[in-house]
Amino acid sequence: MNIEQARFNMIEQQIRPWDVLDPQVLDLLFVVKREDFAPAAYRNLAFADMEIPIGDGQTMLAPKIEAKMLQELGIKKTDKVLEIGTGSGYMAALLAARAEHVVTVEIRPEIAAAAKENLARAGVGNVSIEVGNGVDGWSQRGPYDAIVVSGSVPSVSPSLLKQLRVGGRLAVITGEAPVMEAQLITCTAEGTYNTVNLFETVVPVLDGTGAKDQFSF
Repeated sequence: MNIEQARFNMIEQQIRPWDVLDPQVLDLLFVVKREDFAPAAYRNLAFADMEIPIGDGQTMLAPKIEAKMLQELGIKKTDKVLEIGTGSGYMAALLAARAEHVVTVEIRPEIAAAAKENLARAGVGNVSIEVGNGVDGWSQRGPYDAIVVSGSVPSVSPSLLKQLRVGGRLAVITGEAPVMEAQLITCTAEGTYNTVNLFETVVPVLDGTGAKDQFSF
């Protein structure tokens, strides 16, 4: 398999047609090697328009969804970013290439450990991986200029919104299958938020969603 040709095809045939046209984002997709974040068994599928299993029932989101969310967030060099759901570490690497620092929260220790290895191997130094349930955000490291949730949630937690600085952006997929909506929520003033619906999709539910309720009898 010609990896560079496959990468080019992914960008031209999947990502551009989804109106991901920001040259900085497209350049980044050439630079951050997606295949290095896919498990060895799925390396050849790293550029396919599909979710890739990364173990423990977890997946990497399809490339076009990650690229679209990255574009809509408009990350700047001074931004402090929170990612909820580290997965393979690929999205954290994309964010880190544009941001000052990324805090990424992963509920499963073994997935977090694998992501840490992936990021270290890729030479990404400005990412902190925290192990825990980030459904309600990670307030101890906030506030943030941008937050991305790498999985769907039934609705957006108010405590997550509170962790956005004024001017901060949250990219999140809300709702329940078969209808989910990717949204960009911007904090326009203290306690005031503007929501833009980006696209409809269906992605796996964020790991840890509903976990708070499992102990009630």
